[in-house]
Amino acid sequence: MRAVIPAAGIGKRLRPHTLNVPKVMINLAGKRLIGHVLDAVETAGVDSVSIIVGYKGEQVEEYVNRNYSHLRLDYPYQEERKGLGHAVLQGLEDKEDDVLILLGDTVFDVDFKKFVAPGQNAIAVVKVDDPRRFGVAEIDNGNRITKLVEKPEHPKSDLALAGLYYIKDQRVLKAAIEKLISDGIKTRDEYQLTDALQMMIENGENIMAIEIKGWYDCGTKESLLESHRFLLTHHLATEHSIGSIIHPPVFIHSEAKVSNSVIGPNVTIDKGAEISGAILSETIVGKGAVIKNMILSHSLIGDNAIAESQARSINVGDYSELLLN
Repeated sequence: MRAVIPAAGIGKRLRPHTLNVPKVMINLAGKRLIGHVLDAVETAGVDSVSIIVGYKGEQVEEYVNRNYSHLRLDYPYQEERKGLGHAVLQGLEDKEDDVLILLGDTVFDVDFKKFVAPGQNAIAVVKVDDPRRFGVAEIDNGNRITKLVEKPEHPKSDLALAGLYYIKDQRVLKAAIEKLISDGIKTRDEYQLTDALQMMIENGENIMAIEIKGWYDCGTKESLLESHRFLLTHHLATEHSIGSIIHPPVFIHSEAKVSNSVIGPNVTIDKGAEISGAILSETIVGKGAVIKNMILSHSLIGDNAIAESQARSINVGDYSELLLN
């Protein structure tokens, strides 16, 4: 089976961490985000992958070629960002074969093998409190999608599209997206995958809504740390360091140096990083970074960054308070 993974985004909301790397190359729980995505699709039987690249796409190609050479890979380049529909089109082939489509900056809490097992058109959905922020699926009593709407002002459903799609015949989707583009049909000034799928429904295609446990996008610092927490919990890999206290789940690279510190929960420390006299929780530390005498929580530390403070010595009597900002 073939997979199409759009991964051309710049990741503006994650700057400065995406100034030198594309968003899908951020390290979460000891592996680049695109690596977690590829590991997941392989469980569904995918052996051919089209990764749509753009911003600093050569880094994605180098990493994937080095670590996933057993897959058949290609990297269409999306020169202009014209929407998700336009991005997906770059990876579709004029064949009857099925295709799995998923976003390269999203982690899914789903059994991929079960998701594709029925062999019918399917879209993953999740119940949300505010559907106005998402593409929304309206369904009938049999979970068949009757209508798809992109970010409706007055949603009639609380089922948000999670960014995971299985299409039985990719030619049908390819033709629908090409029709959008030829007719200039845009929503919010972009060619939306949602509109192409709605066109398929209107032309008589059956698409089922499959509710999944959840999904974790990595578009902001907060959502990135939430995805990080999920991955550490489900893909735990821990290296204990002499002289430090570890509160799992954490990932500490075997070539990182950690001493006299308290690490965790939910911390990744990448290759070559040096941590001493620190207390870290809910934090991602990049390759080669140095942290000394710091207390950090809900933090992102980039590659080769330095965060250092002076060690303190205090003498505080009974009933005293010491507040350090």
